[in-house]
Amino acid sequence: MAASGPLPVTQDLSTLRAKLQGLLRFLTEALSISSAHTVDFYTESVWEQVVDLPPETVLAALRSAAEAEAEAQPSEARLQVEAESGSDITDFPKIFCETSQKLVSVEAFALTAKYYSVQNLGICTPFEQLLVALRGNQKQRTDENVKPDEFMNLKKSHEVQAMSELISSIADYCGIKQIIDLGSGKGYLSSFLSLKYGLKVYGIDSSNTNTHGAEERNRKLKKHWKVYRRRSKLDVNGLALQMAKERKVQDEIKFKADIEGVCNSSTANQEKMSTSDFLADFSASVISNIRKQMENLHVYSHREENLCFENAFSLRDLLPINAVEPTSSSHIPKRKMSETNKERRKMTSKSNESNIYSPLTSFITADSELHDIIKDLEDCLMVGLHTCGDLAPNTLRIFTSKSEIKGVCSVGCCYHLLSEEFENPHKECTQEKWGFPMCRYLKEERWCCGRNARMSACLALERVAVGQGLPTESLFYRAVLQDIIKDCYGITKCDRHVGKIYSKSSSFLDYVRKSLKKLGLDESKLPEKIIMDYYEKYKPRMNELEAFNMLKVVLAPCIETLILLDRLCYLKEQDDIAWSALVKLFDPVKSPRCYAIIALKKQQ
Repeated sequence: MAASGPLPVTQDLSTLRAKLQGLLRFLTEALSISSAHTVDFYTESVWEQVVDLPPETVLAALRSAAEAEAEAQPSEARLQVEAESGSDITDFPKIFCETSQKLVSVEAFALTAKYYSVQNLGICTPFEQLLVALRGNQKQRTDENVKPDEFMNLKKSHEVQAMSELISSIADYCGIKQIIDLGSGKGYLSSFLSLKYGLKVYGIDSSNTNTHGAEERNRKLKKHWKVYRRRSKLDVNGLALQMAKERKVQDEIKFKADIEGVCNSSTANQEKMSTSDFLADFSASVISNIRKQMENLHVYSHREENLCFENAFSLRDLLPINAVEPTSSSHIPKRKMSETNKERRKMTSKSNESNIYSPLTSFITADSELHDIIKDLEDCLMVGLHTCGDLAPNTLRIFTSKSEIKGVCSVGCCYHLLSEEFENPHKECTQEKWGFPMCRYLKEERWCCGRNARMSACLALERVAVGQGLPTESLFYRAVLQDIIKDCYGITKCDRHVGKIYSKSSSFLDYVRKSLKKLGLDESKLPEKIIMDYYEKYKPRMNELEAFNMLKVVLAPCIETLILLDRLCYLKEQDDIAWSALVKLFDPVKSPRCYAIIALKKQQ
């Protein structure tokens, strides 16, 4: 590795397994909440089956828990001590009824769910601490004024800046220039890594549309860099001219003072000196001083020219040579180029072939042969920003199986698209490598979450906490529609999705009409009165749905913790991995799937 600084200490496999066991004890009872589907809420009487409390009580308790979040509660401290000591979940205040398995204590439920979140378990390595360890005493090598938010939305800009900074630091630490970006999508991360950090990036996506779109987008991004360069040049030129004017005034004042000082000195000694002596003294001091001032002015003027050049092109210096299209208006004669910049440009020219972004189209599996996709594969890092479903675990599997891949940085998403090995145990399947579980312990336990629970893991607790709540009315509409479909059409399970009909509907009646039409059902057989009778029947029970969805939101971080711990434990089980960790990269309000799995292999 290029750097020798020690990386942060992380928890070992046995410690992570102990936390995983405690989490499973809780989820064994709580998973019934996450497993229920909102669509079937009324048709299957979910509230009566799962919760033994009025919805008003649940909502009030959850509000109280949220208000007490900032304060250290004694019961919370006791719960944490008990959990750390390995006490069984039954030692905690009763959360579920032993007989009915229904929820009986919202306070204990919320407290336990909070304890088993990623942040509270202490399994995360702080982002800034990792950056400091990776960089050592080296500073970031890029221009901080370069921001991607002018050509990306705020969410994507936030994600790309944080992740590219981490990937660049890992690449420097490992002495690596090649990056493989799996599931590169529109190519924002790949382009940024190439343009800003000068890395050779292969962006691989299964969608040919995404690949072609990424090529066009990358071309446009290069133009943005050209705009930055011009803007930088104008700003620095203005500053340099102002500095030159101020320095010129100061030099003139100093020069005048020097002459006056010499003249005063010569007047005082005039009686003792001859004219020739005076001229000789003037020649030896003043003329020498004039030469010195002129030399300083010349040197300073030259330095200002270089200052304009160096600052105006500081961004171009850190970019690959082909990242910015040259223009005649910005051409600077070579004679004005500083020796440092000449050498820098010379080195960049030699390596410009390595500082590129190449979008490729390929469907990646755990068994994909990278040499067939990338002909010049070398020691590299494998990364993925919000890789959907099985692509995230497959990224880790490829990393562990390919010797050329020295490190991985993967942020997953779309947990509901994961394949689960034990979800359908009686169904014949030839699939050998599954998205979940990955680690030995969960495989031995034959643990299964189920699609609905994995879907609920995608809910954003932090967003709900800051007022970006769930769309309760649209969920209510869908749940009532399902009851109408069941009663009036005899369909208990419908594989087709309604989609985003709610946002296009003016009322519940309009919503039902449009939805039935999209589902291919004859909506003319339902009079308006029947439709509205269903609405009036369930409207008083809308708070049940709201309370239940809030319970799912509170539990969501625990399901995500399970999936992330599974992946981290899998990496800890590998013999050739030197270091692995879980890092919170993003602000969860801006980007709810904010955790990165990072690992580095041992040096050969």
